[in-house]
Amino acid sequence: MRSYRKVEKQVDYGILLSVFLLAIIGMLSYYVALAHDERATDILKLMVQQGIWYLLGGVIVFGIMQFKPKMIWKLTPIGYIAGLGVMTALLFFYDPFLADRTGSKNWFRIGSLTFQPAELMKIVYILMLAYIVTQHNSTNKKRTLKSDGFLILKLILITIPVGILLLLQDDFGTLLVFVAILGGVFIMSGISWKIIVPTIIAFVMLGAGVIYLVTTDAGREFLYGIGFKSYQFARIDSWIDPFHDATGNSYQQVQTLKAIGSGGMFGKGFNVSEIYVPVRESDMIFSVIAENFGFVGSCFVIFIYFMLIYRMIRVCFDTNNEFFSYIATGVIMMILFHVFENIGASIGLLPLTGIPLPFISQGGSAIISNMMGIGLVMLMRYQYKPGETMIDY
Repeated sequence: MRSYRKVEKQVDYGILLSVFLLAIIGMLSYYVALAHDERATDILKLMVQQGIWYLLGGVIVFGIMQFKPKMIWKLTPIGYIAGLGVMTALLFFYDPFLADRTGSKNWFRIGSLTFQPAELMKIVYILMLAYIVTQHNSTNKKRTLKSDGFLILKLILITIPVGILLLLQDDFGTLLVFVAILGGVFIMSGISWKIIVPTIIAFVMLGAGVIYLVTTDAGREFLYGIGFKSYQFARIDSWIDPFHDATGNSYQQVQTLKAIGSGGMFGKGFNVSEIYVPVRESDMIFSVIAENFGFVGSCFVIFIYFMLIYRMIRVCFDTNNEFFSYIATGVIMMILFHVFENIGASIGLLPLTGIPLPFISQGGSAIISNMMGIGLVMLMRYQYKPGETMIDY
């Protein structure tokens, strides 16, 4: 009985419940997407495969919770180097079929199994950011602009290799996720606001510049010159005016908007799909939820994400471990950006970038990556020792 009470106290059931609900919604939505897709020839097989990814993710969460924090600390630099090695290998051994279909060289293929290393690299990158910031802060008790500048340099140096590899893979959407993770850890790292405020202003100005470049002929000529592809501009055009080419490049976006709008307040009911949306099971899975369960159902899903983020933030406050607080920050930013970008793209607020909806969209690589992030946050409470504020490295 004592052992049970100890585990019950250390396991955050709020996080587990949120992930479980999202997984159930994901399975139901995946079924609806497949049931109304003429290309899906073996729905049962595909559903079982997706279920196996969820089960494997659950095992990974439990496994990560058994690690000692000190072991995670020691393995982080090794994992980062190994991750860069796998990402580099992808440049030579990517799946040509998926590269031609998606425009990105970001998939390995082993038989019928495909694997996206960038998804797992997100977790390794989060760990490395947390490692660098914690180590820097432990040796620089007195913060100065000079020491903050040195920390920023360290963060940039470990980000550049990842950014270059993602650009070589033509995976700009995933690169944005890494930028969001870096931004979250950067703000929470204790760097002076004398640096943070000008940096935020610079990024706002950069964003305005990017908007100018993608919306003007002269800007697009410049972007073409530095390697941007036609399909990337097609996504921008579909975002700015999706109905300008409703039967061509904007077809997916237009059909998604129609499906979401047709759901109304309460939706059409489960397993009703009157509007065809291409590749609905991955990037556009939110359209299934909105069409079946309407505005109310969509808000419920967003509420679950809110509760998940809230519970992860609570873990940070309850345990007060610097290394894992930065890890949790990275995981939160990763999930938050995925949710914001995926749903934002589905409703036309943001351009399409091919980013999946966490724990709901089809795809094993993304599910495993998100589950690893959840496992690290769960480990934070499960292995917590009262009074411990730093990793004993």
